[in-house]
Amino acid sequence: MTFLSDDVVQAQWTRVRSRLRDEYGEAAFKSWLNPLTLAEVRDGQVRMGVPTRFLRDWVATHYGDRIRMLWSKEDATINGVDIVVLPGMSRAQPAAQPARKAAAQVAAPQVDVPPHAEPSNVTDEIGAPLDPRYTFDNFVVGKPNEFAYAAARRVAESDLVSFNPLFLYGGVGLGKTHLMHAVAWHIRERNPGRSVIYLSAEKFMYRFVRALRFQDTMAFKEQFRSVDVLMIDDVQFIGGKDSTQEEFFHTFNSLVDQGRQIIISADKSPSDLQGMEERLRSRLGCGLVADIHATTYELRLGIIGAKAEQLGVDVPRKVAEFLAHKITSNVRELEGALNRVVAHAQLVGRDISLETTQEVLHDLLRANDRRITIEEIQKKVAEHFNIRLADMHSARRARQVARPRQVAMYLAKQLTSRSLPEIGRKFGGRDHTTVMHAVKKIEELRSADSTFAEDIELLRRMLES
Repeated sequence: MTFLSDDVVQAQWTRVRSRLRDEYGEAAFKSWLNPLTLAEVRDGQVRMGVPTRFLRDWVATHYGDRIRMLWSKEDATINGVDIVVLPGMSRAQPAAQPARKAAAQVAAPQVDVPPHAEPSNVTDEIGAPLDPRYTFDNFVVGKPNEFAYAAARRVAESDLVSFNPLFLYGGVGLGKTHLMHAVAWHIRERNPGRSVIYLSAEKFMYRFVRALRFQDTMAFKEQFRSVDVLMIDDVQFIGGKDSTQEEFFHTFNSLVDQGRQIIISADKSPSDLQGMEERLRSRLGCGLVADIHATTYELRLGIIGAKAEQLGVDVPRKVAEFLAHKITSNVRELEGALNRVVAHAQLVGRDISLETTQEVLHDLLRANDRRITIEEIQKKVAEHFNIRLADMHSARRARQVARPRQVAMYLAKQLTSRSLPEIGRKFGGRDHTTVMHAVKKIEELRSADSTFAEDIELLRRMLES
């Protein structure tokens, strides 16, 4: 086997990487494309390595065609790109190193979390301990969170304060705390000398009240106003707490005046925080405000794959897709559902299957299913295909009416916990065998027609959003 690592090939690879970064953005590039390493170019084939199987599958599915096209522009003889797992690689390995070294390298096993030992600059005495699972490497990036991720990385990698504060907001379990811990871990690794305090707003309030009680406010002020990076999680909890807000406001101003970095998270944007003084709301919004949206199907699927890889288990594709479709509320609930499924399989000695998954998560699935009704599905599908809502219940069999009706039945089966007879009754009293036929027909059309499959997926996303 011949590895091509000459200057021409490396220059081509550098240009391909640059175009990928420009097209997909910094956040997506760092999460998915930066780990790619050029292994060899031979006989019209480019062979590229990644450190894990999940990363290989994700890159091949989402970026493979574009990578091949960019390589073809560099070298017209290139007709294929093969992405393989090189077990010796580390995610931190420079992706532009010589191809011979990338393929031959034998490194220590990949470690996805920082060492557990607490450094002197992140102590439980003042702040809260950091979770070793919450690193940038373990954060799955997608459209809903890529802006917040990029902003967090910028803060973590910069010695200068680009924007102050960085304010992250979003619903419960979408990744705010994960990003804050990841920033702290990254700063610790890059510059162990920088002092970082991470804690919740409740703990900040508790320490302030304790300082007042023991008449030790000077020590409190010295602790919090002398750090390089102050991170306060769930700042909405100090809403209505006037004395705590007063102290936080002065701490905030002192750190900003010294050029120190502040990172804040909340469940709402600064302007929407209840019980917060206007001057503090104004201060919180004067830096960079980055929101984290609800997860998409693609992001949930990626999270399941990453989590399964961390757990060292093989989750069947059908199970992963089922969970990504059904558990839509937040990342925390999704990971918890997967943990339950994996634990059940290991404890009872059974393989993970769609049937056991439904059995183990029956309570959780029931809670999620009730969020979407058949009436909502019928209305959305009727609007999408430009037919009357009444056609969902009518006896008309014209193709322009029958096909949307079948789509609505299919989505009702996928997105609700209703039985086939119940679904049939909602569609003009039809028999359950009619629903079964509709589900089978739509599944066949999805497999045969990619455009139709995208149409169905679009409807699903609209209903789940």
